Amino acid sequence: MENNLLVFLGSANLVVLTALFMLVPKKSKLGSTKGTGRALILDSCSLIDGRIVDLAQAGFTPDKLIIPSFIIRELQMLADGNDSQKRERARFGLDIANQLKELARVQVVVDRTDYADVPLIDDKLVRLARQSGAQLYTTDFNLGKVAEVEGVKVLNVNELAQKLKPNVLPGELMHVKVIQKGSGRGQGVGYAEDGTMIVVEQADRMIGRDLDVIVDRMHNTFAGKMIFAKIPTSQHTDSKPNQTKPRATRQVNRKPIVRREPVQTVETDEAFVSDLRRELR
Repeated sequence: MENNLLVFLGSANLVVLTALFMLVPKKSKLGSTKGTGRALILDSCSLIDGRIVDLAQAGFTPDKLIIPSFIIRELQMLADGNDSQKRERARFGLDIANQLKELARVQVVVDRTDYADVPLIDDKLVRLARQSGAQLYTTDFNLGKVAEVEGVKVLNVNELAQKLKPNVLPGELMHVKVIQKGSGRGQGVGYAEDGTMIVVEQADRMIGRDLDVIVDRMHNTFAGKMIFAKIPTSQHTDSKPNQTKPRATRQVNRKPIVRREPVQTVETDEAFVSDLRRELR
């Protein structure tokens, strides 16, 4: 009887251990829990952008950040190149990677996985994200769309910044400086402090001027929000730079014209007058 009880208890413990083992999620080669998305893979664009440091310091990123080794090699090649602009940006990206490693709240992992059969870096990033179950952090719009098609969740800080911009309502007053002509007829273009494009109607002749405009409507595009505004009527008539003021009419003091009856001309010959006087005597 006791032997049967021991066998039963041993079988029950085995079943419990097996169930617990099945419930524990498997981990990928990178050590991140597959499918949880609690890790971010950074590409070269995100490192060059640099805002990932601010997000990590503020606690808006997962605890684990993955930098593939082929991304570091790409930045190194650009940093050693002949293009001065690309060289400076690549060096800045490498500095951002070092700053992330110094942060206490995040763990930066350099993944050595490489795909020799995949020539394009974008394809390598997508494959690495799919195999590891991590999310892809990038500012490359096209890469983000391709990754979403492949089933990879993408975080784009540009989209985040656009969504966090405050909304404005029609009728609100805004201050904007017109800096260039718009694509539409008579339009002028300016920008708000957060970078939102403001299209002002009938402002093509007011380039370089600061205007108070009234919001007409907002339009959402793939590149962000656009605000369409109009110039108040009073300001429209008073602030045109090329508008010529009407010439002041010169006031001339003229005497009123008095209409006189026509005067018949009389012959004033002295001989005729003397003869007439003689007849009247």
